[in-house]
Amino acid sequence: MSKELPEMIKKLRAEKQISQQKLADMLFVDRSTVASWETGRRVPDAITLSKLADCLGTDIRLLIGTSSKDSYSANVIVVDDEKIILNGSLFTLQKAMPDINIRGFVKPSSALAYANSTRVDLAFVDIELGSVSGLDLCRELLAANPGTNVVFLTAHIDYSFDAWNTGACGFLLKPLTVEKIRELLEHLRLPFAADTE
Repeated sequence: MSKELPEMIKKLRAEKQISQQKLADMLFVDRSTVASWETGRRVPDAITLSKLADCLGTDIRLLIGTSSKDSYSANVIVVDDEKIILNGSLFTLQKAMPDINIRGFVKPSSALAYANSTRVDLAFVDIELGSVSGLDLCRELLAANPGTNVVFLTAHIDYSFDAWNTGACGFLLKPLTVEKIRELLEHLRLPFAADTE
């Protein structure tokens, strides 16, 4: 997890002159939970991050370290163990979001290593990744950066119910289309600067 989030929570709370207990009361959590966020021992989930930003009177992008739309280019990743599908997804995503950094990964471990070193704003994750579950990868991506929007990709609608128990914010059936992507971008849990044509 990035060290920026704990420092930003503590800084903004101090600026607003809100005690840990008062912030905890505002969010309906224990004071020890707020203390854990500020030391980096725990990470608030995506929904709590949004509420936390409201309580601290800030934009969620500032809270998670994206200070402004102009100074930061969003990062998007795609994880699919089928290279031909990955390449098609990358092509379609580039058409839908031409000014965004987009990287593709065949191996979930490579995607997770990237997410641990680079802020990922949006992750498209195949649910079936060989021996690794995309559901588990979603949880690991959110642990690395709770500000990541995770969208599951699959050709099988059967997985949709399991997918919602992971903290993901979307679900798309393959193959991707520019229209599906643009519609999804309007409904992300945590918005980011994604200029579309």
